[in-house]
Parts: sequence; structure tokens; C-alpha cells
Amino acid sequence: MATKIVTKFIIGNEQGINDLLVITTAIAGERFKGKVPDQELENYIDANFSKDALMVELNSMSNQYLMVYADDEPAGYVRVTTKGTRPEFFAKKTLARIADFGVLARYSDPLINKSLFEKSLSVSTMQQVVWISEFEGSPYLDLFESYGFKRNTDISVPQALSIQPVYFVKEKA
Repeated sequence: MATKIVTKFIIGNEQGINDLLVITTAIAGERFKGKVPDQELENYIDANFSKDALMVELNSMSNQYLMVYADDEPAGYVRVTTKGTRPEFFAKKTLARIADFGVLARYSDPLINKSLFEKSLSVSTMQQVVWISEFEGSPYLDLFESYGFKRNTDISVPQALSIQPVYFVKEKA
């Protein structure tokens, strides 16, 4: 039987916050464990994915959180944002960032990744530029490139973790 895949916006109700709290911490742990020191990862999770931090981010008009569900179970999430550090050379353009894109390893399925990523792109259609900060070795690099995102070595922004970033950019023609 085929997996039922649904991607939808997260709202700040109790269920949405609880699902987001579980999925964000689990994905951060899977993605960065062994790539950064344990204490650094713990500090990163505490600063970015505590219930209080997520409530602030969910209530920001600059952020939209999406979650992908596989057979009604939270499988992954993404934050699309217009706030935060911006690459200088895009100062005169409208800009969105696809941030924190991730799917739990047990749900690693191209159709799940595609559903989440395509919904992310649909949220950012009004922007002139969409950019992504990922890390070298991420399983999503090919996905981003398959949608026309190009690596950009001119971007330099502060990173929350001591891991080599890879930046992707897609500009509207």
C-alpha cells in the first residue's frame, strides 16, 4: 500500500507546537550528531528548538512552517523565512530563505522530500530570490539542484554550527 503524504502549514495550537517540538529536535539530532561536538549540538537545539523559541518563531509574520506527514505521522519540516541575515548582494531584491529543511531518516523517500520542497517553493513564489544554507554532505543537495538552485560561493553569513556551509540560490528570470 502506498504511503499517504500530506504537507501542510503548522499553526501555533497545542498539537502543532508539540509536533514541531518533536520533529525539530529529532531532525537536528539526526542531521548533526557526529558532525559537531555534542555540547554544541545541545546548545543549538536548546537555543532554536525549545518550546519558547518555537513559539516566538511561529508567531513571527516573517516565518512559515510546513510539516510533511507520512501516513499521518510527522516526517519532516521546513521553515520559509524572510527575516534574518541576508547576503549583501541581494540587498535590493525581495528574498526568502528555505531554512531547516529536513526529513527523518526513517521517512527518507524521494516523494516525501519532493512534497515538502515543492510546498516550500510555492510559499516563496512572490520573492525575486530564494536561497538555502545547507551543509556539505547533506542528502538534499541533489534535490535542490534538481529544482534549478545553483551553488553560490559568494555568500558568507554567520553560521549557528561549526559545520561547512553550502549555499544555493535561485533567482527569478
